[in-house]
Amino acid sequence: MLYKDFLFELGVEEIPAGFIAEAIRKMEDYFKSFLEEEKLAFSEIIMYSTPRRFAIQIKGVQEKQDDEIIEKVGPAKRVAFDSEGKLSRAGQGFLRGAKAKEDNLFIKETKKGEYIAVKIEKKGELAKVLLKKAILDFINNLSFPKSMRWYNYKLNFARPIRWILVLLDNEIIEMKLNNLSSSNKSFGNRFQKIPNEISIENPKNYEENLEKVYVIPNRNKRKKMIKTQLTKLFENSDNHYIEDDRLLEIVTDLVEYPTSIIASYDEKYLKLPQKIITSTLTQHQKYFAVADKNNKLTYNFVFISNGNPEFSEIIKLGNEKVIRARLEDAEFFFNEDTKEPFENFVPKLSNVLFQSDLGTLLEKTKRIEKIAGFLCETLDFSQKEKVLRSAYLCKADLVSQMLGEKEFTKLQGYVGMNYALFSNEDKDVSKAIYEHYMPRGENDSLPSNEISALLAISDKLDTVCGIIGVGLLPSGSKDPFALRRAANGIVQIIDAFNFELNLKSIIDFAFETLGDKVKSDTEKEKVYTFFNQRVLWLLKQKNIDSDIIKSITHIDASEIVDLKQRAEDIQKFKERDDFNQLVLGFKRVSNIISKNPQSGNPEEKYLEDVEEKNLYQKYISTKNEIESELKHKNYSKVMSILVEFRPIIDDFFDNVLVNTDNENIKLNRYRLLGRIRDLFLNVSDLAEINE
Repeated sequence: MLYKDFLFELGVEEIPAGFIAEAIRKMEDYFKSFLEEEKLAFSEIIMYSTPRRFAIQIKGVQEKQDDEIIEKVGPAKRVAFDSEGKLSRAGQGFLRGAKAKEDNLFIKETKKGEYIAVKIEKKGELAKVLLKKAILDFINNLSFPKSMRWYNYKLNFARPIRWILVLLDNEIIEMKLNNLSSSNKSFGNRFQKIPNEISIENPKNYEENLEKVYVIPNRNKRKKMIKTQLTKLFENSDNHYIEDDRLLEIVTDLVEYPTSIIASYDEKYLKLPQKIITSTLTQHQKYFAVADKNNKLTYNFVFISNGNPEFSEIIKLGNEKVIRARLEDAEFFFNEDTKEPFENFVPKLSNVLFQSDLGTLLEKTKRIEKIAGFLCETLDFSQKEKVLRSAYLCKADLVSQMLGEKEFTKLQGYVGMNYALFSNEDKDVSKAIYEHYMPRGENDSLPSNEISALLAISDKLDTVCGIIGVGLLPSGSKDPFALRRAANGIVQIIDAFNFELNLKSIIDFAFETLGDKVKSDTEKEKVYTFFNQRVLWLLKQKNIDSDIIKSITHIDASEIVDLKQRAEDIQKFKERDDFNQLVLGFKRVSNIISKNPQSGNPEEKYLEDVEEKNLYQKYISTKNEIESELKHKNYSKVMSILVEFRPIIDDFFDNVLVNTDNENIKLNRYRLLGRIRDLFLNVSDLAEINE
């Protein structure tokens, strides 16, 4: 059997950096599945990508499929032949389907009896024939977040396809895609010449040949080059580039041959808030910011050039010109915005719609203020004035020129914080304006203090209740208003700060502030359910076992701090040797009364046997003790008390017949067991716990 190296490169106009990683993953998955399905052995797959090419090299791929003998079993012999021993319709149909002749038939003995069967020799197909089909199928079915379509072709693709290179060792696999024919031609970096054509004679020489024309097709190698260059630039300097893993991934997919170059901008722009500068550098221009030994921003930056390294100085001047223009805009916006007190922006919020049914941002601001005030009163929070002031100002930066011109929209909150400080607002108030958007995502930080935390809850609560209240409950993966993220943020903050807030109470108040903007109380019930799901999500994030979470779903999830403590106490108690005794005791009680639950309390006059009297006395003596511990949320102590029930419960069931003929006594026994079960349920439904 011969083995060869396969190379497929798809040349394109520059693909957006954000599209490349997913496309390469799909490419690798597709060809791995193809090789497995077609039973073609191979030794290694190597992926390549640049903004202008997707490529795959499959080393040691089997040149031809193995020949196979395929056995096909048909209907039973008694069905396949008629009474005269001739093939029936069923037998003939099997032969047609198997593409075999009657001479190929044989009888196969199975456990179920005799069946007709055939053996067919399937000749292996050439790998180059199969690979050709695979390439066309892959190209035609590769999808992108956004694609282009050509009026005279059926193909959809992110950018125009310019060339197709397909080699099996040194043989070109001939194929056509629309107006393109495959070849062994690739193209180097444009800065040398346009077009910069190069021949690839063998897949083994692919990387080496492209590197000669200033293309580094190996993405990991290109990324390592960038990191090495960035480090070397500052080897003998007190300054350093600010590491940004996300930016590194992006610039790796923006260039084919990286050259890291230090440039600078006018020092006067350092007067701007730092994130405005770094946002301009990293998000808009994909440059690395530079800091000094004290981690203070400097007027230098580093950009990754895809151009000719010999002309780095000229390229630098162009990049400096671009960044100067952007920072000039930022400086203009900042100067214009800070000509008046920050609070003057608040009335302008009446000109910006938050949501068509929920009114303007000014209306939202007023609702946030009311909710914030309610939270402060509920918690008897001493710094209510600061919370209310931050609530009044928290959305004001949204109508500033800095954000209104769409240049720095991701800096909402941060711009507000700096404008507030510039207007001599309190530092805590200013910080809350910035932090009330936290957490912005799953891995983001929470607000740093209680003022910021209460404002964050107020804003998010108004959004969740308002959006669901007007009938826009998230469904499936669709959550355009990021309500799950907002609700997750609320439960995380309540948990982190141990706020004694009842979710239902604060939801009810939020709906009061919305007034007639919401549809009905039905929508409020949806919000309750929505938050219950978020609370369960929080418990999972705390690594609470799933069976423990399930065991407390009957408990009102409105008290987040209490529910989490309950779950954590059960989780710790679960590790004790006597926990299983607790579970088994509960299950014995729960199983017998589940079919015949009874309300009401047991009466001592109907107690007959010693064992049931002992059980009753144990119930009476521990009931008040348990209720006292529950008030203090000492769930571990309650479970320790409940463990003592186990031997007494066992004695009861071993010696007392619950379903006695005397109806009053039977009913009394059921009531006693029911009240004991209720004691257990105050902590957890232990029937849900895995033994």
